[in-house]
Amino acid sequence: MKSHLFTVMALICLLGVLAGCTHVTGTPAPAPPRAVVAPPENAYFYYMAAQKARTGGKTDHAILLIRKAIALDPDSAYLQRELATIYLQNKENENARRLVEELLARHPDDVKGLILYGGIQQMANDSAASIRAYEQVIRLDPSQEKIYVLLGGLYLEANDLGNAERVLQQVTERFPRSYAGHFLMGRFHLTRGNQAQAEKEFRRCAEIDPDSLDPLFELLKLYRQQGKKQDVLKVNQEILQRDPDNSRASLELALFYRQAGMKSEADALLKSLGEKSASEFEVVLQLVQLYVDPKKYDEAIFLINGMLQGVPQSPELHHLKGFSLFGLKQRAEALAEFRLVTRESRFYQDAVVHIAFILQEQGKTDEALQQLRSAAENDPENTELSYYLGTICEEAGRLGEAEGYLKQALEKAPDNANYHFRLGVVYDKQNNKEASIAAMRKVIALDPKNANALNYLGYTYADLGQNLDEAEQLVIEALKYKANDGFITDSLGWVYYKKGEYTKALDYLKKAHELVPDDPTIMEHVGDAYFRLNDKANALKYYQKALLKKDKEKEDLQNKIRQLKEGGR
Repeated sequence: MKSHLFTVMALICLLGVLAGCTHVTGTPAPAPPRAVVAPPENAYFYYMAAQKARTGGKTDHAILLIRKAIALDPDSAYLQRELATIYLQNKENENARRLVEELLARHPDDVKGLILYGGIQQMANDSAASIRAYEQVIRLDPSQEKIYVLLGGLYLEANDLGNAERVLQQVTERFPRSYAGHFLMGRFHLTRGNQAQAEKEFRRCAEIDPDSLDPLFELLKLYRQQGKKQDVLKVNQEILQRDPDNSRASLELALFYRQAGMKSEADALLKSLGEKSASEFEVVLQLVQLYVDPKKYDEAIFLINGMLQGVPQSPELHHLKGFSLFGLKQRAEALAEFRLVTRESRFYQDAVVHIAFILQEQGKTDEALQQLRSAAENDPENTELSYYLGTICEEAGRLGEAEGYLKQALEKAPDNANYHFRLGVVYDKQNNKEASIAAMRKVIALDPKNANALNYLGYTYADLGQNLDEAEQLVIEALKYKANDGFITDSLGWVYYKKGEYTKALDYLKKAHELVPDDPTIMEHVGDAYFRLNDKANALKYYQKALLKKDKEKEDLQNKIRQLKEGGR
C-alpha cells in the first residue's frame, strides 16, 4: 500500500515555504520588499495590506493586492512566491503552478521557488517533475535535509532503487541523526531483501527518537516475516510497556497469540479490546487500517469475532465483519451482519448500500430499492442515497427511474462530478448521445483529471466516428492518469481504428487484450483490426474467442464469424 509519508512531508515543506523559513538550517527568510515612507502606494504597502486580508480570510482580495505589489516590484521572487502560496490556500493550484514556472524561468536557481514547485507537482501526482525540482534544490543547497528525504521517498515509490540508495546514503551521511532518512533507508533495505540492514536502520530510528513507536512496529513486521516468535513477543511487550493503551499493538499481540496457539490469551485480550471499542473509536479505526483496508479479511474476521465477545451488539464491529465477509464473497453471511447495523451507527448508510447491492445480486431489485428508499426517507438531505438508488435502477435497466434519482441528487449537489458521470452513462444507455456527451463534458469541467470521463467521451466520439482528433487527445489524456488501464488502452486503439490507422490500432488493441484478457469487446476489436489488415485467420480466431465470453448481444458477432467462414463479409 502506498505510504502517505512523502505526501505529508511535501506539505510540511510547503508550509515551511509559506512561513517564509528555510528547511533544517533555520536561516531567516529573505526580507519582504523594502519599506518606503512615501508615497504610500508602493509594493510594501500592498504586501502588508495583502497580509491583513489573508489574516481576515479574504484570500481573493489578498490575491488582488499581491498582484498590485508585483506590478510595482516585478523582479521580487519573494512576492511571486507569496502569490503562489495564496493561490494554493485558495485551492487555485493550477494558477500557483503557472506562476512558479514563470518565476523559475526568470530565477532558475531560486531554491524556495523550486521547493514550492516540487511540492505543487507532488500534490498533482507528477512525481517526475517533483524529482527534477528536488534534485536541483539539493545541488544548489545541500543543507536541505527534508528535500533529500522527500527525494529518496519519491525514488522508492517509483521503485528506482539505484537513485533511492544514492539519495538516502547522502542524507544519512550528511545528517546522521535524520530520523526520516534512516527510516526510509530501512524501508529501502527491506525492498532489497536485506533484513539485517533494515533491522539496524530501524533500531537507529528508535535511538534517535525514543518516543516514536513506528520503528518498533517495523521491527515487529520484520520479525514476524522471519518467524522470530520470541522477538515478536518482546517488541510487542516493549510497545505496550511504553503505551499500555496502544490498540494497534494489542491487535498485533492477539494475532500472535492466535498463531502461537494461545487461545485463552487471545480471547481475553480481544474481549477487552471489544469492551474498549465501545467508548474508544480509535480501536475500530486501527482495525480498519491494519486489516480491513489492506483486505486481510480472514485476520480481520478472527479479531472481530474475538472483540464481539466483549460487545456482542456493536454495530461498528458487525459492519466491519459484514464488509470483510463481503470481500470474501460470502454474501449471505455478509447480509446477516449488515442487518445488525443500527440506524444510529456512523456506518449505517454504508451497511444499507451493501444490503441493497447484495439483494440486487440476488435478483431482489424491488427489495433493494425499498431498503434505500427507507433510509432516504429518514435522511432526505442525503444525496448519496439518491445516487445509489439511481445506480441500482440503472443496473436493473430501469433507466427512467435512474435518471430521476440522479437528477434529484444533482439538485442538491450540482457540482458533484460522480453524479454527472453516472447520469451521462444513463443517457448513453437511453441512446441519448447528445445528453451523454454534455454530461461527460460537465464532469471534465468539474474534474479535468477524471480519467473515466475523458475515456468515456473519447470512446463515444470514436464509436460515433466523430471528432476523432479530439477523441484521440481525450483518451491520451485519460491514459496519463491511468497508464495501464486496459479499457482506456482499448479506447485509444479504437480511435485509431476509426481513423483508418489499422496497424497502430492493432498494437494498442492487443496491449489492451493483454491487460484485460477476458473482455469480449476488446477481443472483438482485435478481430476487427486483423480483418482490416486482411489477416482473416486471426480475425476469426479473436471473434470466436469473443463469442465464447459474450452473454448477450451475440448476433452481430455471429454474423461476422459466419461471413468470414463463407469467404466474405
